[in-house]
Amino acid sequence: MDDDRNDLNVLVRDQLDDAKASAHGRSAHFFLHDGPLRQTVIALIAGSALDEHNAPPAASLQVLRGRVRLTAAGGNRELRAGEIVPIPHERHGLRAVEDCAVLLTAVTAVAEPPPATTGSATALG
Repeated sequence: MDDDRNDLNVLVRDQLDDAKASAHGRSAHFFLHDGPLRQTVIALIAGSALDEHNAPPAASLQVLRGRVRLTAAGGNRELRAGEIVPIPHERHGLRAVEDCAVLLTAVTAVAEPPPATTGSATALG
């Protein structure tokens, strides 16, 4: 059996180091891909941002270290380490209030509900 474990503490440390070395002040590591499920550790240096982008069908954001501001047309929300929130179903962005790392969990596809049946039942005589 393959060892597919990841240590979030190590991922956070490595991504923060990479973000500090990046000209854009950010770094990301996509580490889990299982069907439509994706998980990514994203690190941002204070003041850096992920510009506004579209939301996947379902996602959550968990702050692993630091503070971030989740921005969206419906309002901004500041989050601290330990907090987890659903990603809004609208365009949104992320700005680092201080050096931070977040865990993005996204579902990239959802099953379509079966089509509704219409019509009436006929009686057999």
